[in-house]
Amino acid sequence: MTTLSEDLKRSHHSLEEFKNLTIRIAYHRNNTISSEFVDHRGYRIQKSISGNTKKYLRPVKIDLFIWDLQDFEKKYNEFINIISKIKNGKREFNDQEHNIINSVLYTIQQSIGIGLDLEFTPNSARKHVGNRFEELIRVIVSALGLKNRKMVFKVPYKSGGKQQVYKSETDIIISSGEVKSTSNKLDPNEIVVSIKTTSKDRMGKMFLDKLLLKEMFKLDNVKVVGIFLNDVQRNKTTKTSFTIVPGQFIVYSNYIEQMEGVYYLDTPATIENKPPFSEMIRPFSEFLITGIWELFRP
Repeated sequence: MTTLSEDLKRSHHSLEEFKNLTIRIAYHRNNTISSEFVDHRGYRIQKSISGNTKKYLRPVKIDLFIWDLQDFEKKYNEFINIISKIKNGKREFNDQEHNIINSVLYTIQQSIGIGLDLEFTPNSARKHVGNRFEELIRVIVSALGLKNRKMVFKVPYKSGGKQQVYKSETDIIISSGEVKSTSNKLDPNEIVVSIKTTSKDRMGKMFLDKLLLKEMFKLDNVKVVGIFLNDVQRNKTTKTSFTIVPGQFIVYSNYIEQMEGVYYLDTPATIENKPPFSEMIRPFSEFLITGIWELFRP
């Protein structure tokens, strides 16, 4: 059997693998945590002490994370049932079912982050947590019966009298059938998805990607969606702060491009249910239930 460190570093290719990893981390976390703090925003920060090493873990939203393992397994099974219904065409779900989608996926991804916090240095953890988040989104999309592929577009250009190739990497392309986009062509009916754990220092990329792809492939429009885990970070040891810059998002939307959708598993309280963000930024469950299917309509 692989060690937890090895399990956290390797790629995962099914929801069942992610569920098992979440459970494994929970047992490890429960045996490791020495104390915890809850800040005024409703985020729990846990502390681990091992020998002379003290670690403060990433903030976790109390009312979104599923702390009890039996409750997690119950809600995970409900989540799988909901995904099956979405795949079969159901588009109406109540608030509780929306919450199950968001809380189960948030619990999986934040558990991975906690495991990486405990096992690795911050720099090492950062890369792996992003890779696991991208994989998690891909397996969910696949569970809905949709095809997806990571893509690197190659665009020729001249510089200094020489022919060069510019490479534009996207996180994934989603298609209702086989992916038709290639490194030299973007199918306008397919969805370009930018997947990031946080918008901090990354907000502008999805806007610029859409503008660039339209120009590179001479398309009137390109369907681009942004998916974020959260925009909260630990501030010193026991406090949190939000990292989203609301004005930047509005300016990019007004002067660069409009996104087809921006979705969060944990929407920052600074923008949640507040116009104009409430029309532009939605919970991730809405992407799976309605957003993705509406983008495939002619």
